[in-house]
Amino acid sequence: MGPAPTVDVIIEVEGRGIVLVARRFPPLGWALPGGFIDLGETAEAAAVREAREETGLEVTLADVLHVYSDPARDPRRHTLTVVYIGDASGEPRPGDDAADARIFPPDALPAPLAFDHATVLADYVRFRRTGKRPLQR
Repeated sequence: MGPAPTVDVIIEVEGRGIVLVARRFPPLGWALPGGFIDLGETAEAAAVREAREETGLEVTLADVLHVYSDPARDPRRHTLTVVYIGDASGEPRPGDDAADARIFPPDALPAPLAFDHATVLADYVRFRRTGKRPLQR
């Protein structure tokens, strides 16, 4: 059996920062909104659905940052995630398996971050600053 397909979304709220959710269930910590792709669902549809379920925001996907597949990225099992960058407006509200949802400036992120999201967000900040994606270091 191969890695489980997942999605994560870096939700940009113009002029305010990015949305992170505090996980209600282990592994605990702050995380990008995201989750598993359902059978018969596209990655894009899963990203929009997960963002809405966890934050209450309607997200418009704008770009793909990278695909992350390190077998150790999720302590529950080997996953492969497509990380999208999307736009939304409004105030996030926690829902589904999120205990909290807030907007943070990229240079003032909370701790701890769950999964490999510290790496993902460092890649995102570098991408926004330089235009270089993770494989273009």
